[in-house]
Amino acid sequence: MNVPRLHPDTIEQVKQRADIVDVVSDHVVLRKQGKDFVGLCPFHDDKSPSFSVSPGKQFYYCFSCGAGGNAIKFLMELGKRSFGDVVLDLAKRYQVPVKTVEPEQRQELQRQISLREQLYEILAIASQFFQHALKQPQGEVALAYLKTDRGLSEETIQQFQLGYAPAGWETLTGYLVEQKRYAVELVEQAGLVVPRKTGDSYYDRFRDRLMIPIHDLQGRVIGFGGRSLGDEQPKYLNSPETELFDKGKTLFALDKARADIAKQDQAVVVEGYFDVIALHAAGITNVVASLGTALSLAQVRLLLRYTESKQIVFNFDADRAGVQAAERAIGEVAALAYRGEVQLRILNLPQGKDPDEFLKTHTAFEYRTLLTQSPLWLDWQIQQALAGRDLKQADQFQTGLQQIVQLLGSLPNATLRTHYIHRCAELMSQGNARLSIQLEEDLRLQVRGQRWHGRSQKWQTKSDRTLLEEAEAQLLRLYLHAPNFRSQIIAALEAQDLEFSLSHHRFLWRQILELEEGSQEATLLISPAKQELEVLKGGRSQEGRDSQSTSETAELAVSEVDLLDRLQDRCTDFPNEMRLVYALFNLDEKTKQDIMRAPLTIRAATACMERVMCEKRCRHFLSLWEKTEAGAIEEGQYYQEKIYNEKLRIEELDRQRRVDFVDLVQVPWTGE
Repeated sequence: MNVPRLHPDTIEQVKQRADIVDVVSDHVVLRKQGKDFVGLCPFHDDKSPSFSVSPGKQFYYCFSCGAGGNAIKFLMELGKRSFGDVVLDLAKRYQVPVKTVEPEQRQELQRQISLREQLYEILAIASQFFQHALKQPQGEVALAYLKTDRGLSEETIQQFQLGYAPAGWETLTGYLVEQKRYAVELVEQAGLVVPRKTGDSYYDRFRDRLMIPIHDLQGRVIGFGGRSLGDEQPKYLNSPETELFDKGKTLFALDKARADIAKQDQAVVVEGYFDVIALHAAGITNVVASLGTALSLAQVRLLLRYTESKQIVFNFDADRAGVQAAERAIGEVAALAYRGEVQLRILNLPQGKDPDEFLKTHTAFEYRTLLTQSPLWLDWQIQQALAGRDLKQADQFQTGLQQIVQLLGSLPNATLRTHYIHRCAELMSQGNARLSIQLEEDLRLQVRGQRWHGRSQKWQTKSDRTLLEEAEAQLLRLYLHAPNFRSQIIAALEAQDLEFSLSHHRFLWRQILELEEGSQEATLLISPAKQELEVLKGGRSQEGRDSQSTSETAELAVSEVDLLDRLQDRCTDFPNEMRLVYALFNLDEKTKQDIMRAPLTIRAATACMERVMCEKRCRHFLSLWEKTEAGAIEEGQYYQEKIYNEKLRIEELDRQRRVDFVDLVQVPWTGE
């Protein structure tokens, strides 16, 4: 709204009376730390408390994103509101008399201030009206439903301010307009009445319905949910979007749940109003519900302000509609979940019950136990992909496999991918150990293909090749000259799904693997003769020789074989190919230092290699996104999400490379 210029005295008094802790705690869960308070910053996706509030200085500051200021600036930045709007709200809250520079503007100012206040007032009076009607003869059916069918106590009914909207067409309209003298236009703006098609009168939006008030974080009524008591459709009717009520940014009962969400460091999201009410009545008070629509990303981000561990449990119904609702909700936050910015779990109660039904035959302790056992979202989606499928049927097996590949292909963390590939192979093999091994390898290849649709050189730039040339050379040189780190190099390549990209490096790697495989086979053949020789020398007992594992013997043999000599022997067989990699067989002062700092070198080199692959994938998805047709919204969003995830991974790799570079500079070379 266009706010007249406020008098400096009013602004100064607001600054003096507005308490920063009081204001901020309406939006952020604050914890006392010394003389100040700390919490999760509401201005960025804060993963650990970096937001500090100083009551002494009346100032807030985020050590991560740099946001800072007083109470007025906090509300301006948080709600994207004007200075005048915020000062007026704070003046009302702290009962500061409002003066403007031009006295003649006070009437207009008061009108603007009063709009939202009048809407709050109308909704509060309507809520009281509905509560009163519940206790009257006309509300007997509704009250009996609450107490008998729902099993709610009088205390719970009062806590949630439940009420009843009488069946008449103009009962509430008459009460608010004729008795309370509110303008009917204001009552319409509050979402309580609807204009008739003739345009000459209004009728009640809610009729013969059980009324459930919806509150904002300050506990003010901003809307209603109305449940029909007969066959009238829809079964649940919500208030429309208003000046005060935005369904996509509101969660039912968050005003009552936020303190316990912070205390328990976990938020539970259910589908229905009565699921929330029943759980709160049972003492499980960290529970909220969406408002008849799919859970939005904005609602999830709202919850994440109150839990440091970012743990959210979706407890939707286990029927088909509930499963679809869970999948839609997961889709909203999948990007956050894949990046680990939300610990998302899914709880489906036994026999397909909703929480309200479950608590009629089970205890709160049993519900809490199931909460702790609820699977991570990805485990749940894997279960859904395989549920009801006969995996002995080729077509059903293939469909389940494709869904799992798509799920795992989006995981950015290589270690997690390895874990889930192994787990899914076990699930799909159904106890067949040999099939499990083969499936694991097939899954790994398909997931790699899902993550990168072909490793085409067309997406590679000159700078990529330069970076790869150095990184791959470092790893190969290290493998040749530092046998003790060979297993670490192989593990790093496998963990990050990396391959040698440059043709001459791929050739050398194949030669190395062939020689080592032959060397291990030779070791297995000669080890009995070596053992007999040791016995003759008195060096080891028969029992000690028998206890030595095959893998240890093979590893010892590989380290004893002079890999460099055997590779150099192949120069005569492959002169052109070996000429390109021969420089790796020798060390200079710089490369000797790389050998001495092997763990750092491995980390930095593999980070460089993965970064190049991320850049290539990013260019690939960008090209697909640019070719997406205008109407293909979901496809476009899919490619945008892929691009975003790759860029996040690139940022993470760059941070890792910077740390490794600092370490490389600081660690002195101790070689001769």
